[in-house]
Amino acid sequence: MTDTLDTGTVADGNSRNPVAPAGTRTADDVVTPELVARLTRAVVSSGGSADSHAPFTGRKLAGLPISTPEDVAEAFERARTAQRAWAAVPARRRAAVLLRFHDLVLARQSEILDLIQLETGKARLHAHEEIQAVAVAARHYGRTAPAYLRSKPHTGVLPVLTKVTELRVPRGVIGQIVPWNYPFELSVGDALPAFAAGNAVVMKPDTETALTALLARELLIEAGLPADVWQVVLGEGPVVGPAVVAHADYVAFTGSTRTGREVAQAAAARLVGCSLELGGKNAMLVLRDADVEKAAAGAVRGCFSSAGQLCISIERLYVHRSVADAFVDRFVARTKALRLGTALAYGADMGSLVSERQLETVTRHVTEAAAKGATVLAGGRHRPDVGPLFYEPTILDGVEAPMAVCTEETFGPVVSVHRFDDEDEAIRLANATPYGLNASVWTADGRCGRAVAARLRAGTVNVNEAYAAGYGSAQAPMGGMKDSGLGRRHGAEGILKYTEAQTVAHQRIVPLGPSFGLDDAQYARLMTGGLRVLKAIRLR
Repeated sequence: MTDTLDTGTVADGNSRNPVAPAGTRTADDVVTPELVARLTRAVVSSGGSADSHAPFTGRKLAGLPISTPEDVAEAFERARTAQRAWAAVPARRRAAVLLRFHDLVLARQSEILDLIQLETGKARLHAHEEIQAVAVAARHYGRTAPAYLRSKPHTGVLPVLTKVTELRVPRGVIGQIVPWNYPFELSVGDALPAFAAGNAVVMKPDTETALTALLARELLIEAGLPADVWQVVLGEGPVVGPAVVAHADYVAFTGSTRTGREVAQAAAARLVGCSLELGGKNAMLVLRDADVEKAAAGAVRGCFSSAGQLCISIERLYVHRSVADAFVDRFVARTKALRLGTALAYGADMGSLVSERQLETVTRHVTEAAAKGATVLAGGRHRPDVGPLFYEPTILDGVEAPMAVCTEETFGPVVSVHRFDDEDEAIRLANATPYGLNASVWTADGRCGRAVAARLRAGTVNVNEAYAAGYGSAQAPMGGMKDSGLGRRHGAEGILKYTEAQTVAHQRIVPLGPSFGLDDAQYARLMTGGLRVLKAIRLR
């Protein structure tokens, strides 16, 4: 198969014609039959297949084995057997696997980037964000997992006489359901702390981006992870997804809010925990003292990275009226200059949407908004001349309810500009959504920016950055409020969620009951006095 990736294309974001070749590798050069056969051997499948497709061209990329619910049960059985031995490995040795994996990812990033681009249609620079995120997570948990998991002493009910230790016990087998938009980061990036904590994982990646997730698995095994500790199943979400949830000891899900509710209900019915990173309608606030040039550049990154197919990307821009004209002029100019491209090389500023479904949503939102009075300041066009699923980066002005783009998550390269007169109004507007995943504040006054951030109902808020500062700081928790999810990735919460807390209390010398000849009343008086003393000496 030869396609338009032979040379690659780069097009100006406001032009219909490609203007320059930018690469020489083809899909055939990257996704060879040998690669597909090697990677898909890991899929637990008893028969059946499905095709994945390249968003850049719409053509078949690979044939993949499909799993049944019975295959899912088998995968969990294999994982449970392997997990017992893996949990017995000291935490420091498990963490060392992550550090070796970190080095492999950086050394073989070109191979990884090619697959990410082919499966998602991203520009190469946006694909590299996945490399960065995975390397950061691998380094963080590779260095810190033993400390996070270390047993901790606590003060007992009778100090000295009651020795209390908190242990962290792996949950067992984690069921992981991974979306298509960040197939490297949201597969292995989320699995790393689970493995470091001593768990096994059964992962269901999206079929369209399965090769990237399978390559991540191969690299982690090369770094030292036992192969059976990471099982992979593939198939349609409504068929395979419920089977994963039905067998898991804990569920890690990233996807839509609607599906996340279903996952949460199914997990709750089994009394197992779950973490959910769901949708967002993220806001960026440009305050009156912001550097409009830097804010405009930040808005381009925040709105159009991965063609807007990023849960934490910006879809609503609130700009102080005093700087709105200057900001919009610069933002529009930068957006119109963006280059669209299909090449497996750096140079394009934005890639493709991933599917017809995403293209339909983007087109519907923009068309409806324009029909109801919104103004298209930039973009607003499907670009089949570049690739079947390309859509220009689009800026809308005059968006208001009941336009769908006003409240619904677009998950594409579309942003709406709104103006405000004071910070209280901006905060109210930004919070006026059922979502609460990410937000951004731009100001010359860092103290003011942090104060505004603290009033926004979002799990992460970035000051003078769109999303990367918060997401990339792996020591800090990342996740959503309200309809944007439950739980957190990164930091202590990102690994401890994959464990059960177990308290071991060793009572020494004196029992917690009448003894040494004391009757019940005497014992009660003794304990009452003791409790008063403990409060008086300010013991916690």
